[in-house]
Amino acid sequence: MVVIAMAEVLRPEPMTLEQWADMDEDEPGELVDGTLVEEEVPTNLHELIVSWLLYALMTWAKERGGRVFGSEHKLGVSTRRGRKPDVTVYAPRTKIDLQASLSRVAPLMVVEVISPRARDVRRDRVEKLADYARFGVRWYWLLDPAVRLLEVLELGADGRYTIALQASTERVSIPGCDGLVLDLADLWREVDEAAAEYNAPSIERGEG
Repeated sequence: MVVIAMAEVLRPEPMTLEQWADMDEDEPGELVDGTLVEEEVPTNLHELIVSWLLYALMTWAKERGGRVFGSEHKLGVSTRRGRKPDVTVYAPRTKIDLQASLSRVAPLMVVEVISPRARDVRRDRVEKLADYARFGVRWYWLLDPAVRLLEVLELGADGRYTIALQASTERVSIPGCDGLVLDLADLWREVDEAAAEYNAPSIERGEG
């Protein structure tokens, strides 16, 4: 028997998209079919990678008039579903209500950094993929630290995503983002340096 890992329900009672949008910012969860479910619990590695991506994307978008949001930005992807991507990028001249707690406008791009738990992998590769496609997100990035792989998916006229780019450690030009070049080797070098610092003996503890 195959066991399908699903996100844990945080609140069994029904919730509207507006109620989800008005939740306190420190209260976690995404909305799936009117039910509040757990969201990914990020590790320090996850957040290090997200911060690297945010810096690269914000630098690129600022020169072109685009807007970039972090992991607390809420998307109303349908009437009963709400998602919080790790990174959201809007095209230039997209009208975004900065006072609103929810966006119903499809962004140009969303990014998800995959965590190793089976339920998180399924959420990013199956559930969110379908949600973002229906919402009309043109580009969907998946970055998997476990295998050091970036996948850039493009939404086709048939409403399905196809792979536009797969890259691992090289310096690559990103499709759909004119002028954006990512040095993935630099990303993984930063990850390795952080890991080495953590594993190094501590002088203050008298080790080494």
